[in-house]
Amino acid sequence: MSRLRPHAAILALLAVLAVLPVMFTSGTVQNFLIFTLIVALAGQGWNLLGGYGGQFSFGHASFFGTGAYAIAILQERLGLNPWVALPVAIGLGALVGAVIGTLAFQARLRGSYFALVTLAFAEVFRITANVLPVTGGAAGILIRLKLDPLNFQFADRAVFHWVTLVFLGAVMLLIRTLERRRFGARLVAVRENEDAARALGVDVLRVKIAAITLSAAITACAGCLYAQKFLYLDSMIAYGPWISIEALLAPIIGGLGTVFGPVLGAFVLHGIGELTKTWIATLTGGALPGVDLVLFGVLLIVTVGFAPRGILGLVSRLRVRAA
Repeated sequence: MSRLRPHAAILALLAVLAVLPVMFTSGTVQNFLIFTLIVALAGQGWNLLGGYGGQFSFGHASFFGTGAYAIAILQERLGLNPWVALPVAIGLGALVGAVIGTLAFQARLRGSYFALVTLAFAEVFRITANVLPVTGGAAGILIRLKLDPLNFQFADRAVFHWVTLVFLGAVMLLIRTLERRRFGARLVAVRENEDAARALGVDVLRVKIAAITLSAAITACAGCLYAQKFLYLDSMIAYGPWISIEALLAPIIGGLGTVFGPVLGAFVLHGIGELTKTWIATLTGGALPGVDLVLFGVLLIVTVGFAPRGILGLVSRLRVRAA
């Protein structure tokens, strides 16, 4: 029981999330839940590098898109079973992360310089994917519909929800474990003060490369799940700035450097976004494209200005004041 105690809150959250598709049988709601969980998973990947490690990336689309395109190409071009293609795609995403991290961190890039380099890599990948025949070029790539669990496609949306939740839960448990290990302590030390960490004997370069590699693998897994759920990709979907923005917004709004922050942030972002779009459509009699993006920007400004540690940090601060 003592071993499960640090993970009890995570297991309780996963149990609640697992019940949601049973409570809400609407296809629209279930699609919302699945998409939000995928964003939360990508947010966990970003949070490991940015929240725990202090290395803010604007280009996690590089890893998301690599995972998504890899699993699609391995299926459609090479005829590989998607369950077999999944670890290969995640590994390719991790490799991209290791390469980008090695190049950036060996050059001692920090802060805005590192963020801009990651953004540049994402744009290079997007432009390249838009012209390569293997990715389908500008037309994109379509994964053939074959509803079969052995083909990683499910007729029941609830099943895909649970599969996505298993991946999210595994990553949350992994990050909780890393928090309690030396790697987690070293990562936080690098975030707080790289020079001091180096003086204490921490191999800063090795820690940061390991962090971006694992971060990339998690984000690539989110890309794989997206591809298997929606069965279509083009360069803007896979490598577009939308996923880089949402992957960083979720932990920033939910709570940087916490295992629950990306999940809370993803649900707040998309919950408020969907409610706002519905409300505006009711008032105006039609949709207003981009209103959710405006709302995301407002939420980010409010969070940075009034709750820099996110919602969880704000709740913690209010609890301390109340005590």
